[in-house]
Amino acid sequence: MSLRRLLGLPAAVSGRLSRSLSTSTAASSRPPWILVDQATTATESAALGASVRIVEPPRFSALTVPALLVDTSAGPDPDSDVMQLLVGRVCSASADGLLLITVYDARATAPILATQGANHVRRATGLDPEHDPATTRFLCNPLTGQLTRLPVIDVGPRRLVCGPHMGVLTQAGRGHGPADRLAVAELQGNKMPRFLSDTGKWDIAVTARCQLPLCRRFYSESGRRDQEAFPLGGRLWWVDLTWGAISADPFSDRPEPCFVELPRGSVMPERPERVPGLLDLEGAEAMSRCALGRYRRMGVSDGRLRYAEVWQREPFVLSSWTLDDEGSGWTLERRVVLSRLWADGDHPWLPLPEKTTPQIGALDPLNGNVIYLTVGMHSIGVDMSKEEVIGSSLHNGASLCVPCVLPPWLESSWISARGKDNTGSKTLADVLVRSDRHHTK
Repeated sequence: MSLRRLLGLPAAVSGRLSRSLSTSTAASSRPPWILVDQATTATESAALGASVRIVEPPRFSALTVPALLVDTSAGPDPDSDVMQLLVGRVCSASADGLLLITVYDARATAPILATQGANHVRRATGLDPEHDPATTRFLCNPLTGQLTRLPVIDVGPRRLVCGPHMGVLTQAGRGHGPADRLAVAELQGNKMPRFLSDTGKWDIAVTARCQLPLCRRFYSESGRRDQEAFPLGGRLWWVDLTWGAISADPFSDRPEPCFVELPRGSVMPERPERVPGLLDLEGAEAMSRCALGRYRRMGVSDGRLRYAEVWQREPFVLSSWTLDDEGSGWTLERRVVLSRLWADGDHPWLPLPEKTTPQIGALDPLNGNVIYLTVGMHSIGVDMSKEEVIGSSLHNGASLCVPCVLPPWLESSWISARGKDNTGSKTLADVLVRSDRHHTK
């Protein structure tokens, strides 16, 4: 099946989203898209929405959630050495700018001071393995800060495993306005835990068999992650950066997964299971492959599926491929030698400290020529067609981010209650708000 048929889109759709966003936001003071720091925290704010600091890439936009909206169990004894941690993550973004956020109510051993000779040493702490953390999932409008809480997952025996690879997919209403259907889903082998706005609850869909070219395990099935799930052409995509990507339509009664292999030369052997000994060769290899998300990235840019990777050694060659419309192969579009590109410039990240390697942060969703990297404590944008650095910024040590477009209709807070449309049918907003209010009772 061709990629065009798979996506259910005419050829003219490629690039339509980027043209629409670029044109409609040209007069706006905010950027048309942002890089959202994946790490988020819960604060003691009394606000009823998220606090979002929006900045232009290559800087990272930051998001915090009010702790009063997070589900928590009974707090630890104040006299014990256990402390509460509300740990959050921006999991993914829809194609129209809606963020999926997960917050865990974890417990950890509080920092303690130990004496070594005349010195006091603060020892590292770890999570409490006996604590069953509560999990809260939100949909967030980054322009208004509005949060809508999803119902608790009440199906399946592995509730708490859901989350590392969850993606959010919307289906647009008439014209180019807000979506009227939404799905949040994660692929786990031949099962798909999902929330559908049509029903307002979670279920588990059994998928059709996926025809994989090799007999090997897809990485996300182990509960680990390379990168965030992302939407394209009415499907969610999950990535194994040693091998390829699987996509499926979470709205389908029986989703049919389809597989796209990485470009020739980028496919690696199946990852070994992580072994206890980190100093032996097999353990080191396993650790290295677990870190592939730093040096490889697949995503949507200018309406097309793209893949990029950077060599982990000098001279740091950055390469970018595009999948053709028929889905039959990848085309190498750009290749840039980073060490040569910035050799003659007075850049703040130079000279590179020993063992510092450029890492891929994100693909520009609107410009297929631009890739954002992290180099040490700097986030930088590289235009591969012009072979030049187009911007750089210091960051707080974070290297994981999610690209998120900001179409104009987000400013109207489309998650808010709008009643029924002129057809008398329920809108997406009706379902989400109803689910949120039901949960808080």
